[in-house]
Amino acid sequence: MTLSRRKALGLAAGISAAPHLALAETDVNNMQTALDLGYRAGLLNGLHAVYLLEAGDLVLEAYFEGEDENWGRPLGQRSFGPNARHDIRSVTKSVTSLVYAIALDQGLVPAPDAPLLASFPEYPDLADNDRRRSWTVAHALNMTLGTSWNESLPYSDPRNSEIGMEIADDRYRFVLAHDPIDPPGTYWNYNGGATALIGALIERGTGKNLADYAQEVLFDPLGIGDAEWNAGRDGVHSAASGLRLTAPELARIGELVRQEGVWQGTQIVPQDWVTLISTPQITTAFGSEYSHFWWLTRQYARGSDTPLSMLHAAGNGGQRLYILPELDLTMVVFAGAYNRPDDWMTPTLVLQRIVLANV
Repeated sequence: MTLSRRKALGLAAGISAAPHLALAETDVNNMQTALDLGYRAGLLNGLHAVYLLEAGDLVLEAYFEGEDENWGRPLGQRSFGPNARHDIRSVTKSVTSLVYAIALDQGLVPAPDAPLLASFPEYPDLADNDRRRSWTVAHALNMTLGTSWNESLPYSDPRNSEIGMEIADDRYRFVLAHDPIDPPGTYWNYNGGATALIGALIERGTGKNLADYAQEVLFDPLGIGDAEWNAGRDGVHSAASGLRLTAPELARIGELVRQEGVWQGTQIVPQDWVTLISTPQITTAFGSEYSHFWWLTRQYARGSDTPLSMLHAAGNGGQRLYILPELDLTMVVFAGAYNRPDDWMTPTLVLQRIVLANV
C-alpha cells in the first residue's frame, strides 16, 4: 500500500490553481489513517486506489494491492500506482457523454431532440412500432427508452442484456429490437445498449471509430496519451464499459467537468453541456437523479447542515469519479469488487466516512 500527500504531480499544469487549500494537514492525515486502517481491517473491500484533488491540487493519493481484471479477463494480483491503467467500466458511459457533446458542438451528430431511429435506416422493419418511432436521442442519453433491457444479472451471465449485445451478430439491431414496454421518457432503466447507440452516432457522424475520435478531441487536449479502450469481437469499441485509464487521467476528466468544460483556458466540452449533465432529467430506480449518462446526488460534509450537490460517474466493481463543485473537490476511486452486489460499499465509505467526514 502507498499513501502520500502531494501537490500537482504533473496535473496542475492543466488546472487553475486555488489561492489556498481549505483542507488542513490534519484533515488529510485523518483521511490517510482511515484509509490505512479500513484497508487493513478488510472494511474497504477490494480498494485499489484513491486520488483526491482540491481546486486542482493533488492533496491525497493512496494505492493498494488486489485482484484485478481487464474487461472480465483476470489479471491476478496487482500493485497499483499512478501509472497503472484500470478498468473504469461504466464510468465510460459518462466519458462517452462528453465525447458526444463535442461532436454535437461540431455539428457532426444529431441533436438530443432528433428522432433516434432516423440514424439507423438499415432497420426499417423496427419502425413499425409507435413507441420506437417516438424515440429521440435524448431518450438514449437518459436511459428512458422504456425497453425490456435487463442488466440486473451478473456481467458474467450471457442473459445480461449488455453481454447479449456483445455476443450478438448485430449489436445495434439487438438493442433497438428490444420491446418498448413503457412510454419513452417516463421511466429510467439502466441500459448499456443505449450508450452503444450513442457511440454509433459518434462513429457515423465523425467517420472515425469512437476511440480515435475521443483521443483526438478529448484525451489529447487533456494530455492523456493513447487511452486504452476495449472493443467487442466485432471490433466496435464499448461505449458503455470498455475504457481503461489511470487514476490521474480520470481525475483530469473530472477536473474538466468541474471547470465547466475548460482546460488550460480552452473550452473542450461546451459549457452548456456541463450545465445539462448537472441538471436532473429523470429519477433512477435507486432514488438518485440522472442526466445524460451522469448521476446526481446530494451529500453532507463535516459540520454541514445543508447537503452539497455532487455529480458523479459510476462503474461495476466500485469505480467512481466524484465531483463536488461547492468544495472544489474531484476524487477517483478504483476497486476490484467486480460483479458483486455490494460493490458500491467501498467507494461510498471512502466518500462519506473518510473524505467528507474530514472536509
